[in-house]
Amino acid sequence: MGQKILRFAIILSGCGNKDGSEIHESVLTLLSIDRAGHRYQCFAPDVPQDRVLNFLTNAPMNEKRNVLLESARIARSQIKPLSDFRAEAFDILVMPGGRGVGLNLSSFVKDQERMTVNPDVKRAVCSMHAAQKPIGALCLAPVIIACVLKGVSVTFGQDEAMNATFQKLGTKTVNADARSIVIDHKNKIVTTPCYMLDARISEISEGIEKLILELINLRNSS
Repeated sequence: MGQKILRFAIILSGCGNKDGSEIHESVLTLLSIDRAGHRYQCFAPDVPQDRVLNFLTNAPMNEKRNVLLESARIARSQIKPLSDFRAEAFDILVMPGGRGVGLNLSSFVKDQERMTVNPDVKRAVCSMHAAQKPIGALCLAPVIIACVLKGVSVTFGQDEAMNATFQKLGTKTVNADARSIVIDHKNKIVTTPCYMLDARISEISEGIEKLILELINLRNSS
């Protein structure tokens, strides 16, 4: 018998690391899934983008953009509104990083440990966790996991300020480099720091591939 084709749901937060999804992390996630012989569907909330930045100057731009429409750039238009997500249709959930995680999927950038999470994002994470299906989070995305699911183990790279913030909420934080992953076997959560560190694209590629392969292993062993 051939391997079972697993279905990955990917939550994006826009297009570009400073105000949306980190593009390298997003594309490498999709590539790793495809190379492993599995399938993915991208999702994003159909909501206004919190802010728009000029990527050359870092200055705010007087523009209004939509998170779903911007995320469609990465997904090559093959994307659905996150309100359509149903846990029973997927085996694994993955969230790439980028500042959009803390701006468009949650209020982390503004509110830190008092953050709130977009209702559709929270529903997706909680429904997958309740179904005991694996969840992966890259770079900044573990803030979503730590906020929504209490008592989990994640990595924020080696950012001691982030560690301290979420340890106050009962999260176990584990330092890791960009090539490494942190596995919470009990909760079936896998995280990797990516560009939370000053890393090369080859290093984050290695970490992401390990994360995807471990998520597959967790799903197949359940």
